[in-house]
Amino acid sequence: MSVKPEYYDVIRRPVITEKATMASEQNAVVFEVAIDAAKPAIKEAVEALFNVKVKAVNTAVAKGKQKRFRGIMGRRKDVKKAYVTLEEGNTIDVSTGL
Repeated sequence: MSVKPEYYDVIRRPVITEKATMASEQNAVVFEVAIDAAKPAIKEAVEALFNVKVKAVNTAVAKGKQKRFRGIMGRRKDVKKAYVTLEEGNTIDVSTGL
């Protein structure tokens, strides 16, 4: 499977938080993905970019917060996260770049 440029549009960046680190203990990796990305597209992109086998993909959309900037109310963008569970024996080191 070759790496297509569209895969970098689907997978934006890894999420490195305390919760994502705890998920890595269950052989899962968390990525920020495009808001319109579907689970099969996420699975295909992760398998092609990192040369691993994906067991399951779960997604969650975090709604953007209302924030005040210079006295004007604004709204942050919605963010979609993908919890990618890998098959046994497969790992992804998110601390290194692509």
